[in-house]
Amino acid sequence: MSGHSKWATTKHKKAALDAKRGKLFAKLIKNVEVAARTGGGDPDGNPTLYDAIQKAKKSSVPNDNIERARKRGSGEEAGGADYQTIMYEGYGPGGVAVLIECLTDNRNRAATEVRTAMTRNGGSLADLGSVSYMFNLKGVVIVPKGELTEDDVLMAVLDAGAEEVNDLGENFEIVSEPTDLVAVRKALQEAGYDYESAEASMVPTMTVSVDADGARKVFKLIDALEDSDDVQNVYANFDVPDEVMAEVV
Repeated sequence: MSGHSKWATTKHKKAALDAKRGKLFAKLIKNVEVAARTGGGDPDGNPTLYDAIQKAKKSSVPNDNIERARKRGSGEEAGGADYQTIMYEGYGPGGVAVLIECLTDNRNRAATEVRTAMTRNGGSLADLGSVSYMFNLKGVVIVPKGELTEDDVLMAVLDAGAEEVNDLGENFEIVSEPTDLVAVRKALQEAGYDYESAEASMVPTMTVSVDADGARKVFKLIDALEDSDDVQNVYANFDVPDEVMAEVV
C-alpha cells in the first residue's frame, strides 16, 4: 500500500503486514524469484534483484529462503513458477484511485480475488487507463531518520538524481526517476546512511483527502486486497491528515 504522503499510513501497513508475516515472506520471496528470472541471478549485475534481496533481508526473511528463490528464478534450481505481472485499476471508498499490481501464475484466480475484495469493501474495478494516468512510476527510497536531518539526506543524494526529499515523520522519502534509483541508493550507501527500502513505485500525482471514516474504509479495502497471495502491491492516491490518522489508529 502506498498512500505516500504520510508515513502514518505506511506504519498502518507495516502493522498489518507484521501480523501476516508468512504472507509477507511469500511475497518478498516471489519478488526475488521474478527479479532473478527477468534480469539474471547475479545481484551485482541486476539492481532489481539486489533491491529485492535487501528488502527481504530487512524483513527478516531467512537467507536460505532468499537464496533458493534466487536460484529458482535464475534456473540454477528447478521448480520456479511462471509468474505474470497484471495491473488492475479501480476506485475505492470516497473516490480514491487504486492500482493493484498482481504477480501470479493464475490470471483467473487473481482476477476473481481482486474483484471479490473490491466489491465486498466498497470498491469497484475500472477499465484499463481509468486511474493509471493519476500515477507516475518513480524510484522511492525510504530512509529511517535516526540522527539524520533533511539536509544530510539531500546533500548525499542530490547529485545522484534525487528529485525531492519528503519528511514522513519517522523517515525520509527520496523520490527520483526509476532510472536513477540505483544511483540514489549507492549515494546513500557511500554516505554511510542506512535505508529501509529502495524500489520502483507508483506515486500519485494528485491526492484525495479522506476523513477518519473514509480512512478506515480505505485501509479495510487495502487489507482485503493484500490478503490475496497474488496481490504484490496496492497503490492508492489517498491522503490522511495527521489529526485524522490519530483518530484512526
